[in-house]
Amino acid sequence: MPEKKPELSDAMKKKVEPKNFTKNPILGTKFTIAISSAKGGVGKSTFATNLALALKKIGCKVGILDADIYGPSIPKMLNINEKPKSDGQKLDPIIKYDIQCMSIGFLADQQTPMIWRGPMVTSAIKTFTQKVNWKDLDFIIVDMPPGTGDTQLTFSQEIKMDGAIIISTPQEVALLDVKRGIKMFDKLNVKILGLIDNMSFFKGDDGKSYKIFGDGGVKRTAEEFGKEFLGEIPIDPIVGKAGDNGKPIVEESPDHEISKIYLGFAEKIKSTYL
Repeated sequence: MPEKKPELSDAMKKKVEPKNFTKNPILGTKFTIAISSAKGGVGKSTFATNLALALKKIGCKVGILDADIYGPSIPKMLNINEKPKSDGQKLDPIIKYDIQCMSIGFLADQQTPMIWRGPMVTSAIKTFTQKVNWKDLDFIIVDMPPGTGDTQLTFSQEIKMDGAIIISTPQEVALLDVKRGIKMFDKLNVKILGLIDNMSFFKGDDGKSYKIFGDGGVKRTAEEFGKEFLGEIPIDPIVGKAGDNGKPIVEESPDHEISKIYLGFAEKIKSTYL
């Protein structure tokens, strides 16, 4: 049977149809890069934090915006346990590892569930883009939530988003959602910079590479949709441990093989925009 094309909800259709809407840049920033997937659990937050740190290490001024309202990860991955200061009008981003950071996780207890309807999520996103004192940033990296809902629509339609990087693991069940995400960004006229094959393989002590989640699915998807395949990132327990300890691999071990992969991505992005 032919693959059934995903359908947009009535609410999304109403929002998508007008193509002459105005996109507002995030004040204090030059370029906004979204890290997305439409699938949860594929390593978006790990990628976003390490890419931000890699850009910083090659001389860029960087911010990271955790747009996952329901499941913020940035506070844990950067070991931030303080609340942002405010002058009553705007919030000041928290500085960690010379990166400007903002997350709903800074404003609520880590174990407090955000039981919010869509309009509240949209309001929070607008606060983080319009009422935060982002200062002189070359790039703001946006850690997107899973799915193709209100957050993605807000960024795509109302904020100047300069590009999106799609993260996925190789197995087909992840790629089903990724394909929906690609179609969403294409429909909303957001440039997709390319696809990343995350947790692509595990290198054993015997030196052999083991394709735990399958082989080549992300590259084939990139070719199917005419997008650039940016490369692979292997599985390594040190990456998860570094994130859990609040000092991501690029900051903790900049000479590590995986850190060098992130630095390569950062150089490509820098050369594309600056």
